[in-house]
Formats: sequence, C-alpha cells, structure tokens
Amino acid sequence: MLLVRGSAAGTTLTGTLYERGEEAPSFKGAPDEAAPYVWVCDEFYAVESGGSTQEVGGQDVNVAFESPMPRGFDTREQALDAAREHVRTQFARIGVDPADVDIEVEPEHEAEI
Repeated sequence: MLLVRGSAAGTTLTGTLYERGEEAPSFKGAPDEAAPYVWVCDEFYAVESGGSTQEVGGQDVNVAFESPMPRGFDTREQALDAAREHVRTQFARIGVDPADVDIEVEPEHEAEI
C-alpha cells in the first residue's frame, strides 16, 4: 500500500493506493477485484453553507464530502499519475492553486505496538 499525500494552504489530503497482490476495498462501487492497482481517496468541494468548516490558507472554507470513488488501474504508473491528479483536483475544488500542492508518496507503515 502506498499513501499519496498532498499538502497546501495549511491542510493535507491523503489517499491510499492498493498495489498488486494487496486486498483492495470491497465496498459498493469498488472496482473489479481483478484491478492490479486501486486508488481510494475522499472527494470534496467548497460550498456556500453547510458542510464541514476547514481552515485553508488562513480562511474558513465550508467543505462538503462525497463518497470515495475507488478507481482501478492496470499499471502502477497510471495509478500514481491519477492519484496525484486527484489530490491536486480536490485542492482546486476548495480554491487552492494545484501548482501549490506538494505531493508525497510513501509506503504505509503499520503502527508499532
């Protein structure tokens, strides 16, 4: 599993990329289990009222969340490109310039007990 994390304007969004051989999520709308790479991440957008208030760039922004839309890919490169684009798009939807988003990709680490 890889975590794809975008940071900008004082906030962070992290999604999960399930790799070949890992068990992808199995909820309604999940892609075919046969997809070698599966990307799952929240989707959200700015709203005039309602939603959850998030501080973004020193300003309060009302954010509404959509159900995650898992997507399947044939190659790791396709999946990572789509993950990076997805994260930048979510920031753009709340008024952050996608060029200002720093993207990190790292393996998920289990918590040590």
